[in-house]
Amino acid sequence: MENYEELLNCIVKEIQKKSTKTSVPVGISNRHIHLSHGALTKLFGQGYELTELKPLSQTGQFACKECLTLCGPKGVIEKVRVLGPVRKDTQVEILMSDSFKLGIKGDVRLSGDIADTPGLTLVGPKGSYELDKGVIVAERHIHMAPADAVAFQVKDGEKVGLKVPGTRGGILDNVSIRVDDSFTLECHLDTEEANAMGITPGLNLEIIK
Repeated sequence: MENYEELLNCIVKEIQKKSTKTSVPVGISNRHIHLSHGALTKLFGQGYELTELKPLSQTGQFACKECLTLCGPKGVIEKVRVLGPVRKDTQVEILMSDSFKLGIKGDVRLSGDIADTPGLTLVGPKGSYELDKGVIVAERHIHMAPADAVAFQVKDGEKVGLKVPGTRGGILDNVSIRVDDSFTLECHLDTEEANAMGITPGLNLEIIK
């Protein structure tokens, strides 16, 4: 009986190893804008609807044909892509280096956490929109569905590390786990983070807990 229990424990451990995921694909994001309905109307006119250019990895999300200009106290950045669909709140996601060009604080936040963040002016073809808050540098994070969270043995809000292979590789710390039924498994980094460590879209990175 003792040998049987040992064998059973070994089998269970092997099953757990096979059912536990360790790597996640990477998606790389450049600066972009999410618009509220009010901002969309102000910038493009009454009744305007966003034009889908291509779908993104997350369900229902898409890059739009429309681009806007960001205006800060010290400078401007032109042709910044709008992402759809329309959201409740307007949010602008910039790169850390953009904060110096625009002259605003580079506040690292998760998407949606815009309280007490900087603002700027958005300029479109039909007018401008004064944003009093909502400019963030996106915190590195991993989207996953509940089943993925079980497979990775992580939970929503947990922080993990990512091991990056290659000659410029290393460890990315403080990567937030975001769990939702609508999410597709993917780690999101911005272009500066990816370029600094030689990361390309679709590369699989190992999660370190």
